[in-house]
Amino acid sequence: MKIFDSHFHIIDPQFPLQPNQGFIPEPYLVNNYKSETSEHDIAGGAVVSGSFQGFDTSSLIEFLKILGNGFYGVANISSELGDDELVKLDQAGVRAVRFNLKRGGSAERDEMVNLSNRLFDKFGWHAELYVSSKELISLSSMLSEIPEYSIDHLGLEKFGLEHLFKCVEQGAKVKATGFGRVDFDPKEVMKTIHSINTTALMFGTDLPSTRARERYSKAHLDLIKDTFDSSDLDRILYRNALGFYTKVNR
Repeated sequence: MKIFDSHFHIIDPQFPLQPNQGFIPEPYLVNNYKSETSEHDIAGGAVVSGSFQGFDTSSLIEFLKILGNGFYGVANISSELGDDELVKLDQAGVRAVRFNLKRGGSAERDEMVNLSNRLFDKFGWHAELYVSSKELISLSSMLSEIPEYSIDHLGLEKFGLEHLFKCVEQGAKVKATGFGRVDFDPKEVMKTIHSINTTALMFGTDLPSTRARERYSKAHLDLIKDTFDSSDLDRILYRNALGFYTKVNR
């Protein structure tokens, strides 16, 4: 079954890396990613800028060039970045701006609405939030002003999941990623999200699982396969994310 990997990182020390909370990750190159996912039928995906990459976009452009057709980028972008540079990112395959509200290294919370709308209006990009579900209630008014957005890693925390489910009711996408980061049983949470909106869940490997308590393994994919039937799996593993990043089959 085809897979669109909606969330993974490439880490190349040839490009600028900056400590985040004292952490700098080990290298994880495109070849490492391809080798580790060789048994998966990866048909495309989204490479996501990490907090440790700051506002450097040169690395993301290079990674997308190496990965080739079917792969898209999620960038940490300064609100001051000019239109000429944004056009270059769009042409390179960037399709989203990331707001890392948990670890920083991205645009700030108070810039989220204006930057998201600017990028959506100019390029059709969506926003992606690395945020704990317990924080969503305080963000509700902001989120209502963002045209399209997703939430990473099933919201991370059990406390506040009702706010995550409310976001799904209102159209948010949720990444079925980072099972080694959450403090709950991902199976039941995924089932609830899918019951609310069958277009919401998007599988991703979260490789190389930096700072996660448990690294991604095929067991995480098998958990999804054991939870949903084949038609649901086609959406969760492939079509939902493909539509979100390409605006087709939506």
